[in-house]
Amino acid sequence: MTRPSSTEFATFLLRIALGAMFLAHSVILKLFTFTLPGTAQFFVGIGLPGILAYVVFAVEALVGVLLVRGVQTRWAALASLPILVGATWAHSGNGWMVGYPDGGWEYPAYLSLLALVQALLGDGAYALSRSAVILRFPRVGGRFI
Repeated sequence: MTRPSSTEFATFLLRIALGAMFLAHSVILKLFTFTLPGTAQFFVGIGLPGILAYVVFAVEALVGVLLVRGVQTRWAALASLPILVGATWAHSGNGWMVGYPDGGWEYPAYLSLLALVQALLGDGAYALSRSAVILRFPRVGGRFI
């Protein structure tokens, strides 16, 4: 095994931070703190269908796990963008800073940028995608097996 470059390690750190954030926002915030019915009521209160709260919860949890594990990192980061852009929209009326009442749009906009950067960078070091040999097709004599 080779030593990862600083870029690969930085990409790994970004991937873990984003994944942990998604897990915290889905499991801790939406499931345990606000509860899923409470989150659905919030969605209805801002003009969105309540069922969308359950979809957002599931996608955030799945994206979090995929990012932390380093599986399909680019796709997971891209899948999170509609949710993050939606969160930016949901907080847009609260002002810019996250410290304002009901949170501003600065943090979800920043997370949107980070997710885009993660999608461009890919897995980084220590990703399961890199070690999953079964996902790659070996070449023998110039031909795929």
